[in-house]
Amino acid sequence: MPSWLATNPVGLNRQSLEHAAKTAIASLLAIFVSRLLHLGEFYWAAISTMVVLQSTLGASLSISVLRLIGDAVGALTGAVLALYFGPNIYIFAAGVFLLGLLTAVAHLDRSAFRFAGIALAVVMLIVHTESPWLVAWYRFSEIAVGIFIGLLTVLVWPERPVAPAPTIGKSRAG
Repeated sequence: MPSWLATNPVGLNRQSLEHAAKTAIASLLAIFVSRLLHLGEFYWAAISTMVVLQSTLGASLSISVLRLIGDAVGALTGAVLALYFGPNIYIFAAGVFLLGLLTAVAHLDRSAFRFAGIALAVVMLIVHTESPWLVAWYRFSEIAVGIFIGLLTVLVWPERPVAPAPTIGKSRAG
């Protein structure tokens, strides 16, 4: 048996059922809010919600701030580059390099760089019929909705700690 399977047993229990229900409900809520706001690619809100829900509130909050900053920088960079160069892969690569430098100079975690690169790719490389500025705004808004719904869900419906499994066959003799 692989060591990661032995140390991290996954099974059908109350916590896994609750987490699945919480993720499904929060993702659906993110989609509803995005559609209510008429955001074009509402699935990004659901994806962002799922990313946020994989952590505790403290961890979720810190990664969410980095994700929001990275997404804003990447979407803005993507809009500017798409406006002037279109979906050019060489300009995209230069943009990724630029984002790496910008996030390093700003002393941001590599997570912000990763999220900036993803936003750059979505805004710049996917051919859209709307203006690059509108695509960037949608991208940022969809991510922000997902982060907000995810953080709200973690705050309102926190993860319960798992009780340690009883040890079988261990003697108490010492």
